[in-house]
Amino acid sequence: MSSPSRRIDSSQLLDFLELVGRELPREVVLVAAGGTAMTLLGVKPTTRDIDFTGPAEDIEVFSRALRTVPHGMKVDTWRDGQVFSQFLPSDYLARSRKIKRLPNIELRVLHPVDIVVTKIGRLDDRDKQDIRDCIRKLKIRKSAVAKRASEVVYVGNEENFRYHVGLVLTQFF
Repeated sequence: MSSPSRRIDSSQLLDFLELVGRELPREVVLVAAGGTAMTLLGVKPTTRDIDFTGPAEDIEVFSRALRTVPHGMKVDTWRDGQVFSQFLPSDYLARSRKIKRLPNIELRVLHPVDIVVTKIGRLDDRDKQDIRDCIRKLKIRKSAVAKRASEVVYVGNEENFRYHVGLVLTQFF
């Protein structure tokens, strides 16, 4: 379908998920994160890889099905609101937005503020551009990012994460 070095647009992503969905034994909930979420929301035209979080049991079922479908895409999954090194509060799922119902998949995207907060941990140049684009296109408020960032559990150097939060709050608002 697509190679890991190729950019993936929303149409390719939905086609891929329909294919995997047919292999699932039951319906699962997938919550797109990172560039995947931004592509589905129309903030950016494509993504380099595919990132999902969701209920642990659903992610396990999805991951098993994913191994049975040849796809050539880089797919990362995390359980229960984890995205990269951040653990979102337990309300991440309730805050997420429904995008589409596919065969055996309820596709959702992280709340825009959660997209920004989960990009703050690494904060490389691409993350900075993504954060800037999310803030501008999705009209995210500084106070919302500050509040949500204070609720996130960061695995790693917590001091570094808080420093990154401060940079984002001063540079992008």
